[in-house]
Amino acid sequence: MTLEARKNYDFSVAYRIYPRVSKVPPVFKEDKYKLSEFCLKSFKESLGDLNAKIFVLLDNCPPEYEDLFKKYFDDEDLELIRLDGMGNLATFALQIKTLLNQDFSDIVYFAEDDYFYMPNQFIEMLELLKENDDVDFVSPYDHPDDYHLKLHEHPYQVKATEKRHWRTASSTCLTFLTDKKTLKMTREVFESYSLGNHDASMWMSLTKYNMFHPIATLKNRKEHLYYKVIRLAWRYNGKQILFGKKWKLWVPMPTIGIHLESDFLPPTRKCLEFMEDEASKMDKLI
Repeated sequence: MTLEARKNYDFSVAYRIYPRVSKVPPVFKEDKYKLSEFCLKSFKESLGDLNAKIFVLLDNCPPEYEDLFKKYFDDEDLELIRLDGMGNLATFALQIKTLLNQDFSDIVYFAEDDYFYMPNQFIEMLELLKENDDVDFVSPYDHPDDYHLKLHEHPYQVKATEKRHWRTASSTCLTFLTDKKTLKMTREVFESYSLGNHDASMWMSLTKYNMFHPIATLKNRKEHLYYKVIRLAWRYNGKQILFGKKWKLWVPMPTIGIHLESDFLPPTRKCLEFMEDEASKMDKLI
Protein backbone atom coordinates (compact mmCIF):
# COMPACT_ATOMS: atom_id res chain seq x y z
CA MET A 1 0.00 0.00 0.00
CA THR A 2 1.43 3.38 -0.97
CA LEU A 3 1.51 6.31 1.41
CA GLU A 4 -1.13 8.10 -0.73
CA ALA A 5 -3.46 5.10 -0.52
CA ARG A 6 -3.03 4.60 3.20
CA LYS A 7 -6.26 4.42 5.19
CA ASN A 8 -7.09 7.38 7.37
CA TYR A 9 -6.97 6.23 11.00
CA ASP A 10 -8.51 8.08 13.94
CA PHE A 11 -6.01 6.55 16.36
CA SER A 12 -3.53 3.71 16.78
CA VAL A 13 -3.76 1.00 19.43
CA ALA A 14 -1.20 -1.28 21.02
CA TYR A 15 -3.35 -4.11 22.40
CA ARG A 16 -1.63 -6.50 24.80
CA ILE A 17 -3.06 -9.98 25.18
CA TYR A 18 -1.97 -13.01 27.20
CA PRO A 19 -3.71 -16.44 27.16
CA ARG A 20 -3.98 -16.95 30.91
CA VAL A 21 -6.26 -15.46 33.58
CA SER A 22 -4.03 -13.44 35.86
CA LYS A 23 -6.72 -11.90 38.10
CA VAL A 24 -10.25 -12.89 39.12
CA PRO A 25 -12.72 -11.50 36.57
CA PRO A 26 -16.46 -11.27 37.37
CA VAL A 27 -17.29 -13.26 34.19
CA PHE A 28 -15.62 -16.17 32.36
CA LYS A 29 -13.39 -16.81 35.36
CA GLU A 30 -12.00 -20.09 34.01
CA ASP A 31 -11.87 -19.32 30.29
CA LYS A 32 -9.43 -16.65 29.09
CA TYR A 33 -10.34 -17.16 25.45
CA LYS A 34 -14.02 -16.40 26.12
CA LEU A 35 -13.02 -13.46 28.31
CA SER A 36 -10.72 -12.19 25.56
CA GLU A 37 -13.43 -12.38 22.91
CA PHE A 38 -15.94 -10.76 25.25
CA CYS A 39 -13.60 -7.81 25.78
CA LEU A 40 -12.49 -7.53 22.15
CA LYS A 41 -16.07 -7.60 20.86
CA SER A 42 -17.02 -4.81 23.27
CA PHE A 43 -13.98 -2.79 22.16
CA LYS A 44 -15.05 -3.10 18.53
CA GLU A 45 -18.61 -2.09 19.38
CA SER A 46 -17.41 0.87 21.43
CA LEU A 47 -15.49 2.21 18.41
CA GLY A 48 -18.62 2.68 16.35
CA ASP A 49 -17.53 4.30 13.07
CA LEU A 50 -13.99 5.07 14.24
CA ASN A 51 -11.05 3.61 12.34
CA ALA A 52 -8.24 2.17 14.46
CA LYS A 53 -4.87 0.78 13.45
CA ILE A 54 -4.30 -2.09 15.86
CA PHE A 55 -0.92 -3.51 16.82
CA VAL A 56 -1.65 -6.77 18.64
CA LEU A 57 1.02 -7.90 21.08
CA LEU A 58 0.32 -11.64 21.31
CA ASP A 59 2.37 -12.76 24.27
CA ASN A 60 2.74 -16.55 24.03
CA CYS A 61 -0.73 -16.83 22.49
CA PRO A 62 -1.83 -19.87 20.46
CA PRO A 63 -3.01 -19.29 16.85
CA GLU A 64 -6.71 -19.03 17.74
CA TYR A 65 -6.02 -15.67 19.39
CA GLU A 66 -4.84 -14.31 16.05
CA ASP A 67 -8.05 -15.58 14.47
CA LEU A 68 -10.00 -13.75 17.17
CA PHE A 69 -8.69 -10.36 16.07
CA LYS A 70 -9.25 -11.23 12.41
CA LYS A 71 -12.86 -12.03 13.27
CA TYR A 72 -13.53 -8.49 14.46
CA PHE A 73 -11.11 -6.37 12.41
CA ASP A 74 -10.00 -6.24 8.79
CA ASP A 75 -6.55 -7.61 7.99
CA GLU A 76 -5.37 -4.22 6.71
CA ASP A 77 -6.09 -2.69 10.12
CA LEU A 78 -4.09 -5.31 12.04
CA GLU A 79 -0.42 -5.85 12.69
CA LEU A 80 0.11 -9.06 14.64
CA ILE A 81 3.24 -9.12 16.78
CA ARG A 82 4.00 -12.62 18.10
CA LEU A 83 5.96 -12.71 21.35
CA ASP A 84 7.45 -15.63 23.25
CA GLY A 85 6.26 -15.02 26.81
CA MET A 86 7.83 -11.59 27.45
CA GLY A 87 5.53 -10.86 30.39
CA ASN A 88 3.71 -7.78 31.66
CA LEU A 89 6.65 -5.43 32.20
CA ALA A 90 8.35 -6.06 28.88
CA THR A 91 5.16 -5.91 26.82
CA PHE A 92 4.24 -2.54 28.32
CA ALA A 93 7.66 -1.22 27.27
CA LEU A 94 7.03 -2.63 23.80
CA GLN A 95 3.69 -0.82 23.65
CA ILE A 96 5.49 2.49 24.23
CA LYS A 97 8.04 1.76 21.53
CA THR A 98 5.43 0.52 19.05
CA LEU A 99 3.13 3.51 19.41
CA LEU A 100 5.94 6.04 19.20
CA ASN A 101 7.41 4.42 16.10
CA GLN A 102 4.17 4.08 14.10
CA ASP A 103 3.04 6.89 11.80
CA PHE A 104 -0.61 5.95 11.22
CA SER A 105 -1.96 8.41 13.80
CA ASP A 106 -0.80 11.01 16.30
CA ILE A 107 -3.38 9.77 18.83
CA VAL A 108 -2.44 6.53 20.56
CA TYR A 109 -4.13 4.08 22.90
CA PHE A 110 -2.67 1.56 25.33
CA ALA A 111 -5.07 -1.40 25.69
CA GLU A 112 -5.08 -4.35 28.07
CA ASP A 113 -7.04 -7.51 27.28
CA ASP A 114 -9.41 -7.50 30.27
CA TYR A 115 -11.53 -4.38 29.70
CA PHE A 116 -15.19 -4.35 28.76
CA TYR A 117 -16.35 -1.20 26.93
CA MET A 118 -19.70 0.53 26.67
CA PRO A 119 -20.98 0.56 23.04
CA ASN A 120 -20.36 3.60 20.80
CA GLN A 121 -18.67 5.60 23.54
CA PHE A 122 -14.96 5.48 22.70
CA ILE A 123 -15.36 8.56 20.50
CA GLU A 124 -16.03 10.64 23.61
CA MET A 125 -12.49 10.02 24.82
CA LEU A 126 -11.06 11.08 21.47
CA GLU A 127 -13.16 14.24 21.43
CA LEU A 128 -12.14 15.16 24.96
CA LEU A 129 -8.45 14.78 24.10
CA LYS A 130 -8.66 16.66 20.79
CA GLU A 131 -10.86 19.52 21.96
CA ASN A 132 -9.22 20.47 25.28
CA ASP A 133 -5.69 21.79 25.72
CA ASP A 134 -5.64 20.76 29.39
CA VAL A 135 -6.34 17.08 28.66
CA ASP A 136 -3.09 15.12 28.45
CA PHE A 137 -4.32 11.59 29.20
CA VAL A 138 -7.76 9.98 29.19
CA SER A 139 -8.70 6.75 30.93
CA PRO A 140 -11.90 4.83 30.07
CA TYR A 141 -12.13 3.57 33.66
CA ASP A 142 -13.78 5.16 36.69
CA HIS A 143 -11.60 3.36 39.25
CA PRO A 144 -13.25 2.60 42.63
CA ASP A 145 -9.97 3.32 44.46
CA ASP A 146 -10.56 7.01 43.76
CA TYR A 147 -13.54 6.89 46.09
CA HIS A 148 -12.10 4.76 48.89
CA LEU A 149 -8.36 5.30 49.38
CA LYS A 150 -6.70 8.14 51.27
CA LEU A 151 -4.03 8.06 48.58
CA HIS A 152 -6.53 9.57 46.17
CA GLU A 153 -8.08 12.17 48.46
CA HIS A 154 -7.36 15.49 46.78
CA PRO A 155 -9.16 18.39 45.07
CA TYR A 156 -9.99 17.68 41.45
CA GLN A 157 -11.36 19.47 38.41
CA VAL A 158 -14.56 18.52 36.63
CA LYS A 159 -15.64 18.99 33.01
CA ALA A 160 -19.14 18.46 31.65
CA THR A 161 -19.64 17.23 28.10
CA GLU A 162 -22.87 16.36 26.33
CA LYS A 163 -23.15 12.82 27.68
CA ARG A 164 -21.13 12.67 30.91
CA HIS A 165 -18.83 14.37 33.40
CA TRP A 166 -15.06 14.00 33.53
CA ARG A 167 -12.77 14.61 36.45
CA THR A 168 -9.07 14.74 37.00
CA ALA A 169 -7.50 11.77 38.75
CA SER A 170 -4.14 11.07 40.33
CA SER A 171 -3.69 7.66 38.70
CA THR A 172 -5.25 4.89 36.65
CA CYS A 173 -4.17 1.51 35.28
CA LEU A 174 -2.27 0.80 32.05
CA THR A 175 -5.16 1.37 29.63
CA PHE A 176 -5.30 4.98 28.47
CA LEU A 177 -5.40 7.44 25.57
CA THR A 178 -2.89 10.18 24.76
CA ASP A 179 -0.98 11.58 21.78
CA LYS A 180 2.52 10.89 20.49
CA LYS A 181 3.91 14.27 21.54
CA THR A 182 2.80 13.78 25.15
CA LEU A 183 3.95 10.17 25.18
CA LYS A 184 7.36 11.16 23.89
CA MET A 185 7.72 13.81 26.61
CA THR A 186 6.67 11.38 29.37
CA ARG A 187 8.32 8.27 27.99
CA GLU A 188 10.99 8.06 30.68
CA VAL A 189 8.37 8.06 33.44
CA PHE A 190 6.32 5.33 31.77
CA GLU A 191 9.40 3.23 31.15
CA SER A 192 10.07 3.22 34.90
CA TYR A 193 7.15 0.78 35.23
CA SER A 194 9.13 -1.82 33.32
CA LEU A 195 12.03 -1.27 35.73
CA GLY A 196 9.87 -2.17 38.72
CA ASN A 197 7.88 0.97 39.50
CA HIS A 198 4.25 0.69 40.60
CA ASP A 199 1.66 1.85 38.06
CA ALA A 200 0.05 4.25 40.56
CA SER A 201 3.50 5.65 41.47
CA MET A 202 4.25 6.21 37.81
CA TRP A 203 0.99 8.10 37.28
CA MET A 204 1.30 10.15 40.46
CA SER A 205 4.78 11.24 39.37
CA LEU A 206 3.04 12.80 36.38
CA THR A 207 -0.10 14.20 38.02
CA LYS A 208 1.75 15.12 41.27
CA TYR A 209 -1.30 14.75 43.51
CA ASN A 210 -0.33 14.19 47.18
CA MET A 211 3.37 14.15 46.32
CA PHE A 212 4.36 17.11 48.52
CA HIS A 213 2.72 16.17 51.82
CA PRO A 214 5.39 14.45 53.95
CA ILE A 215 3.35 14.71 57.15
CA ALA A 216 0.38 12.97 55.54
CA THR A 217 2.71 10.32 54.11
CA LEU A 218 4.18 9.63 57.53
CA LYS A 219 0.74 9.64 59.12
CA ASN A 220 -0.44 7.02 56.62
CA ARG A 221 2.72 4.91 56.65
CA LYS A 222 0.79 1.99 58.18
CA GLU A 223 -1.48 2.02 55.13
CA HIS A 224 0.92 -0.03 53.06
CA LEU A 225 -0.22 1.01 49.59
CA TYR A 226 -0.17 4.73 50.40
CA TYR A 227 3.38 4.65 51.70
CA LYS A 228 4.60 2.28 48.97
CA VAL A 229 3.20 4.36 46.11
CA ILE A 230 4.63 7.64 47.38
CA ARG A 231 8.01 6.06 48.15
CA LEU A 232 8.34 4.42 44.74
CA ALA A 233 7.26 7.58 42.94
CA TRP A 234 10.10 9.54 44.54
CA ARG A 235 12.56 6.68 44.06
CA TYR A 236 11.98 6.28 40.33
CA ASN A 237 10.77 9.70 39.21
CA GLY A 238 11.99 12.29 41.71
CA LYS A 239 13.30 14.54 38.95
CA GLN A 240 9.92 14.60 37.22
CA ILE A 241 8.13 15.31 40.50
CA LEU A 242 10.41 18.23 41.36
CA PHE A 243 11.06 19.78 37.98
CA GLY A 244 8.72 18.23 35.41
CA LYS A 245 5.36 19.41 34.15
CA LYS A 246 2.20 18.57 36.07
CA TRP A 247 0.18 16.53 33.59
CA LYS A 248 -3.60 16.06 33.69
CA LEU A 249 -5.29 12.68 33.59
CA TRP A 250 -9.07 12.62 33.11
CA VAL A 251 -11.54 9.81 33.85
CA PRO A 252 -15.24 9.48 32.88
CA MET A 253 -18.29 9.52 35.14
CA PRO A 254 -20.01 7.17 34.48
CA THR A 255 -17.35 4.79 33.27
CA ILE A 256 -16.73 3.96 29.60
CA GLY A 257 -14.65 0.87 30.33
CA ILE A 258 -14.85 -1.74 33.06
CA HIS A 259 -11.61 -3.35 34.20
CA LEU A 260 -12.77 -6.92 34.70
CA GLU A 261 -11.24 -7.51 38.09
CA SER A 262 -13.89 -8.56 40.62
CA ASP A 263 -12.52 -6.53 43.53
CA PHE A 264 -12.22 -3.30 41.54
CA LEU A 265 -15.43 -2.79 39.57
CA PRO A 266 -16.61 0.79 38.95
CA PRO A 267 -19.46 2.18 41.05
CA THR A 268 -22.10 2.62 38.32
CA ARG A 269 -24.59 -0.21 38.71
CA LYS A 270 -26.26 0.23 35.29
CA CYS A 271 -22.92 -0.26 33.53
CA LEU A 272 -22.25 -3.43 35.51
CA GLU A 273 -25.73 -4.78 34.77
CA PHE A 274 -25.20 -4.13 31.07
CA MET A 275 -21.85 -5.93 31.18
CA GLU A 276 -23.36 -8.93 32.97
CA ASP A 277 -26.23 -9.11 30.47
CA GLU A 278 -23.81 -9.03 27.52
CA ALA A 279 -21.72 -11.78 29.14
CA SER A 280 -24.81 -13.92 29.54
CA LYS A 281 -25.68 -13.46 25.85
CA MET A 282 -22.18 -14.39 24.73
CA ASP A 283 -22.07 -17.43 26.99
CA LYS A 284 -25.16 -18.77 25.22
CA LEU A 285 -23.72 -18.09 21.77
CA ILE A 286 -20.25 -19.61 22.22
